[in-house]
Amino acid sequence: MPFKLVIFLCFWEAVANADLKELKLEADKPLERVALSHEATIRCCYHWNKKPHVTWIINIQNTNGTTMPSIVNQSEDVIEEKDEVKCHLLFFKSVRLSDTGLYQCKLNHDTLHIFTHGTFLQVYKPLQKTLNLSESVKNSIITAEGVLLLMCVLIPGTMLLCKSKKLNELERKKGQEEENIYEGLNLDDCNSAYHQIQRSNQQGPYQDVATCGEDIQLEKP
Repeated sequence: MPFKLVIFLCFWEAVANADLKELKLEADKPLERVALSHEATIRCCYHWNKKPHVTWIINIQNTNGTTMPSIVNQSEDVIEEKDEVKCHLLFFKSVRLSDTGLYQCKLNHDTLHIFTHGTFLQVYKPLQKTLNLSESVKNSIITAEGVLLLMCVLIPGTMLLCKSKKLNELERKKGQEEENIYEGLNLDDCNSAYHQIQRSNQQGPYQDVATCGEDIQLEKP
């Protein structure tokens, strides 16, 4: 009897391994991000010639870091099949924040229990608009911003141009005044005065009375 039981278990394991080799799990979408109160669809796909019983499992992470799996209640099991690939779909008409979690398909066939890779559903609360502006108001604001930017560019540039123009005029007037200083001078007079200064420097500031050939008349007291 024990020998028959061992043979039966070995045969059953061989059959299970053969069934497992025929199973091919398709890649699931890793993340599905949906806004609050919107629709969402999660799917798990596989290639297997068997007809397993499929159960959706949600894994919710607790505050202490542990994961708690639980069965998802669904009204009907929707299946899509294409090119021998079967896909089970899980629909959400209006998602809630509590629906956030990792969803997996559990394939049950005889003694085999296989989990798919899974899809993490993230439900977020969208930011509410503080100002509800119409499109015309938005366009007016954009136009005003463009005008302000243009003024910020033109006004400093115009001021720099005016400043550079004034500096150029002052430099031109200064050059003209320097030219006017030398307009009244006669070059011939300047040369004759220069030569007289040179001759006087060569003769010296003093002369000997004896060498003076002219008669000197002294004034009487």
